[in-house]
Amino acid sequence: MRIQMLIVSLLIVLTLPVRAAETPSLSALMTREYNGRDLKIVKTLAGNNIYTRYQIAYKSDELTISGIMNVPKGKGPFPVIITNHGHIDTRIYTNGRGLKREQDYLARSGFVVIHPDYRNHAFSGKDPDDLAGFRLGYTIDAINCIMAVKNSAYKFFNKDKIGVLGHSMGGGVVFNVLVVRPDLVQAAVLFAPMSTDARDNFYRWQLRPKHHSETAEKIIAQYGSPETNPTFWDGLSAKSYLKNIKAPILLHHGTADQSVPTAWSDKLVEWLKADGKKIIYCKYPGERHEFCPAWPLVMQRTVRFFNQYLK
Repeated sequence: MRIQMLIVSLLIVLTLPVRAAETPSLSALMTREYNGRDLKIVKTLAGNNIYTRYQIAYKSDELTISGIMNVPKGKGPFPVIITNHGHIDTRIYTNGRGLKREQDYLARSGFVVIHPDYRNHAFSGKDPDDLAGFRLGYTIDAINCIMAVKNSAYKFFNKDKIGVLGHSMGGGVVFNVLVVRPDLVQAAVLFAPMSTDARDNFYRWQLRPKHHSETAEKIIAQYGSPETNPTFWDGLSAKSYLKNIKAPILLHHGTADQSVPTAWSDKLVEWLKADGKKIIYCKYPGERHEFCPAWPLVMQRTVRFFNQYLK
């Protein structure tokens, strides 16, 4: 009897229609549900007389995402800033790595700082398909981080005052958040962000001879190149949806950046102004990708900007 039931069940499964895999796109992210939740402190990492640093975890869909959180001491609630790190090889990435100077500075300035590691990083759950999905899972994790804050019972969060900051690839994550869920964020700061045109990023980091990869070949085989299937590449590009943005933006970029061309930010600012968006653009002569001599000025401007919109 049990064998007969198993055979019937198998026949039912085999006759079900096969669901095609969803084409990666920002419009697909706009229609999905976000269930970020269960944000919890895993352990205390360090502390000083200004703030306490914790290892945290939260749920993004069914994955557990690790990260760190700096919580100022004193009477809250405090506005929240989610920092989004740039590309760091997952083989060497460690919990909370990237933007550590900024994490410290912002916490000392009176903000709760949360730094999600993203899926496949540090102690986070693994998603082997995310690279082929253009790392859109990072955007999902960033949005779910904000949702986890809003769904949290912690009293030190001011859930109505949330900002985002992103560097390089993390800047791309931030722009995706701004166009996919513009209602979640009150202010955004970008440090030398990757292009909002997916073609630029594909050409620079996946198709250049130095970086030409098997992944790039698979992408072209499955979805077409930017030349043969421009509609697909438009769908991956935040620039196609800049009209969705509600939050004011502060953008920093150095003129000697060898990783991300300043010209990308120049174009972006033109597009944002043409759409009537609030954008402040600060260029730093001679500064490279990580901001060194100008970093104190960059942070002074960043905190002034976040104070204006989050406090």
